[in-house]
Amino acid sequence: MFLAGAQSLESNKKVVNALNVFPVPDGDTGTNMSLTMQSAVKEIKNNKANSLEEVASLAANGSLMGARGNSGVILSQLLRGFAKGVKGKEKLNTRDFAYALKMAADTAYKAVMKPVEGTILTVARESAEEAMLIAKKEKEIAGFFEKVILQAEETLKRTPDMLKVLKDAGVVDSGGKGLVYIYLGALGAITGVTPTTEDLEIMQQTVEHQEYIEGELEFGYCTEFIVNASNSDIKKLQDTIKDFGDSMMVVGNENVVKVHIHTDHPGKVLEEGLKLGYLSDIKIDNMRLQHRGENPEEHKEVIEKTKKKEYGFIAVTMGEGLTKIFKDFDIDYVIEGGQTMNPSTEDFVKAINSIDADTIFILPNNSNIIMAANQAKSISEKNILVIPTKSVPQGIASLMAFNLENTPEENETQMLEAIKAVKTGQVTYAVRDTSFNDIPIKQGDILGIGDSKIQAVGTDIFEVSIELVKEMVKEDDEIVTIFYGEETREEDANRLLEHLEDLFPEYDIELYFGGQPLYYYIFSVE
Repeated sequence: MFLAGAQSLESNKKVVNALNVFPVPDGDTGTNMSLTMQSAVKEIKNNKANSLEEVASLAANGSLMGARGNSGVILSQLLRGFAKGVKGKEKLNTRDFAYALKMAADTAYKAVMKPVEGTILTVARESAEEAMLIAKKEKEIAGFFEKVILQAEETLKRTPDMLKVLKDAGVVDSGGKGLVYIYLGALGAITGVTPTTEDLEIMQQTVEHQEYIEGELEFGYCTEFIVNASNSDIKKLQDTIKDFGDSMMVVGNENVVKVHIHTDHPGKVLEEGLKLGYLSDIKIDNMRLQHRGENPEEHKEVIEKTKKKEYGFIAVTMGEGLTKIFKDFDIDYVIEGGQTMNPSTEDFVKAINSIDADTIFILPNNSNIIMAANQAKSISEKNILVIPTKSVPQGIASLMAFNLENTPEENETQMLEAIKAVKTGQVTYAVRDTSFNDIPIKQGDILGIGDSKIQAVGTDIFEVSIELVKEMVKEDDEIVTIFYGEETREEDANRLLEHLEDLFPEYDIELYFGGQPLYYYIFSVE
């Protein structure tokens, strides 16, 4: 079932990738979820599993390390919950299957700090709830799962009614659509009928919400420890400490429990842990962290393991020029990735393990990569601070705010402030006909995107770039930085620079080769 579900998603990932709220060439929900499933499959194939429980556990572990993007991270939690649901089972009847689906949905909801309805979470939850009802009457597995999938598809159709951004764009949630593909593949394994690949042209538009688990943490201390005891009541500990903070994770078994929570009262949390047994691996970090995640072998490490030092840095970017710029800031490890190639949790863990530093800062530089970075942070025993940079300009601004003489907490505060002060603009092209906020867009049109909105549309890269910068620049701004991409000629970039200098003589305007794919220009305004 796991393998067939992964294959179904892989076969249809281009459908999901091509259907995005913005008609730009960076839709990657299908790729993220497929790579996550492929990691689960790889783990299963690389280990000998003799039972359903072992297969499910391997899938959960593999997906956790290979999770990419927000949709991939949530998918890994669904698999983790399913594994818990089938524990001790040699085979599943419909009631067992329904229970495992319910455990999957519950686990995913608990893993997300601020769950939002109208997403993959809703599709998982409502189909699982319906499964519990269906299982009371339906005893045949194939018939049972067919009805569960019908509910998942029905919920998917209603996602625009639950989430305004979907309704405004006239689309359904792509993470939920990816989950339906996985279910269809699993059903095919049961019935022996291979699901068909859907046609891109007849598919309803879908969108992945990179923002639906974002939000600023309200609590200042990241508190982690292990409780070593016999017969630990995990549920009781969860209920006791849940009001002490957020981003809580209490996992383990009767003898060993790992606790992670963001709180303003770490001492109180530790006291509750001590009531169960002795503590080890205690780590408390003072932090203010925001949560906003094609081939893993292609991610390149550009700096080898260094000697022990006070601070280390990991950054994600794509393009020869941008990589060099980050290296010039003494970044220890640059992961090649971005909108179309999200690094996995394992990529971040590898980078973290290569750096010997007291504190390691991670700059994801993309809102869809932040969750994977945070998941790597929760896995690592090192002191990791994820600065939620959503673009290359924010990443560079945060590095410029860093001061080697400051404490980690002081640097984190200054870096978070710095990213608020920079605006990002991007110039790319439309991959299909559509409209956005009543602006008609044709395939091949040039798009100017600023502050996550399409602010300029036209047929000429130069003209759209000028219009975009005019929209972005405000009276109190001082600096405009241009990064030109791999498909932009240097002479064209210099022509744009000269024109902007004429338009804004009072501003400091700089030009750099970024070499980034897909985007002709990236603008930074501050």
